[in-house]
Amino acid sequence: MCGTCGCSEGETRIEKDPKVTALRDDPTTRSHLVSVEKDILSKNNEIAAHNRRHFASHNVLALNLVSSPGAGKTTLLVETLERLAASEHHLHMAVIEGDQETSADADRIRATGVPALQVNTGRGCHLDAEMIDHAFQRLHIHDGVLFIENVGNLVCPAGFDLGEAHKVVIASVTEGEDKPLKYPNMFAAASLMLVSKVDLLPHLNFDVQALIDNALKVNPSLQVIQLSPTTGEGMERWLNWIGAARQLAAASA
Repeated sequence: MCGTCGCSEGETRIEKDPKVTALRDDPTTRSHLVSVEKDILSKNNEIAAHNRRHFASHNVLALNLVSSPGAGKTTLLVETLERLAASEHHLHMAVIEGDQETSADADRIRATGVPALQVNTGRGCHLDAEMIDHAFQRLHIHDGVLFIENVGNLVCPAGFDLGEAHKVVIASVTEGEDKPLKYPNMFAAASLMLVSKVDLLPHLNFDVQALIDNALKVNPSLQVIQLSPTTGEGMERWLNWIGAARQLAAASA
């Protein structure tokens, strides 16, 4: 996918076929790739730790929203921001938008009146801690919530700590129930799974409980909220979760 995290050069496992000659395994190449990956992640984790301290000093709850493309992250985020702005909480809010190209999603966020910075990663398939550090310094947010909308991808963002308090994975009912089993690292790293677009369930052959069961196989402590930004179903539970997470972060700062 990209050259930033090395995923385009990593190990590829191909199901064995007795009719196909086995691929030669080069241990020298493999060890080099492991070393490069460790170097990249080590540097990222150092900056992520700095970000975490920075967020705490500003009393900011940082949430990293992750999903596959088309799961509805931006629509959910717009509805979330509008509801929070209309509530009695009067939170300061800001958004860092990650996409390979365009500022379309950041424009949608800014239309709500909430400040947003677009980060275009080019060929990169995820945000990293350094990008978040630079963006956060420009947002000047304090005593509130920073939403980070990561690049649509359930692979690489799982391995990159941004300094966030929680990863929140969005799985829509227009996807397969086996997503957590296909992309276990992301669901294992998340604190919360939002099952989105549940208003479409009457029109789909989708087993919500199977999705939840598969996610809990990967991460037994994963919290789950079913919601629909279109109808508002479950949105109050999501907002309450944000409020509770913010209180917990403030208490532990």
